[in-house]
Amino acid sequence: MKIAVTAASGQLGSAIVEAVVECTSAESVIALARTPQRAKHLGVEVRPGDYNEPLQLEQALQGVDTLLIVSGMDAPDKRIEQHRNVIRAAKAAGVKKLVYTSVQGAEEGTAFSPVIQSNRQTEQDIRDSGLDWVIGRNGIYIEPDVEYIENYKKVGKIVNCAADGKCGYTTRQELGYAYARMLTKDKHNGNTYNLHGEALTQTELASYLNLAFGTDLKFESMTVDEYKQDRVAELGDFIGTVIAGIYQGIREGKSNNPSDFEAAAGRAHQSWDSYFSSLKASNP
Repeated sequence: MKIAVTAASGQLGSAIVEAVVECTSAESVIALARTPQRAKHLGVEVRPGDYNEPLQLEQALQGVDTLLIVSGMDAPDKRIEQHRNVIRAAKAAGVKKLVYTSVQGAEEGTAFSPVIQSNRQTEQDIRDSGLDWVIGRNGIYIEPDVEYIENYKKVGKIVNCAADGKCGYTTRQELGYAYARMLTKDKHNGNTYNLHGEALTQTELASYLNLAFGTDLKFESMTVDEYKQDRVAELGDFIGTVIAGIYQGIREGKSNNPSDFEAAAGRAHQSWDSYFSSLKASNP
């Protein structure tokens, strides 16, 4: 069986490729990338895979049985059609099963909601494709908070608009493990899974970061409007507004959902005690 993974040069795509290779073989996996050279390090066959190039996609998917579609990063209105290009190309090439990396979050009422809505449309397009399918709705990656630690240290606190809301965080490595099982086991067909670990408040996140890095961070909540202004000033209007929308969704409980990770992966999600203890060990 040949399994292809789109956007394989990205952080999530490469984590999924590596996990699939681990549970099958390098010969079974094809990496698709808009810039193929950036995926050469994965040690598998690499083919071009630009979501805006339907004919290229159809050619690249020849001989593929199962396809993992990583959600695109373009504007919501554009990504719906881009994903449809991939779905149509997969059908034309004879692909039998689609697996899609969707996302959790507020479906209305926040600046992030248009992204969620575009993902829900693609989910429906995949269900309507006539192919076997599995959908994962990813929790929020915890790695960006870890990577932001030096900035947190400078101000001595985490500041956003999440208030006491809990967020179902996950890691790309854990997602890779789950998607590898979803791709290779037929028992998952027809299921939609929320993929995340134990939900955390921002205060709990600060405590875990303190454990890992020996810091004394506190959490301070802002209003949604204050946080939006803060993020727009640093990141620009589009990204800043979207980030504020994500944390507004956390504030409103839209990222605190029951987790299906164990059903998808066949084991529990890594605990945050384990994850942050390993960070501490690697950052003495």
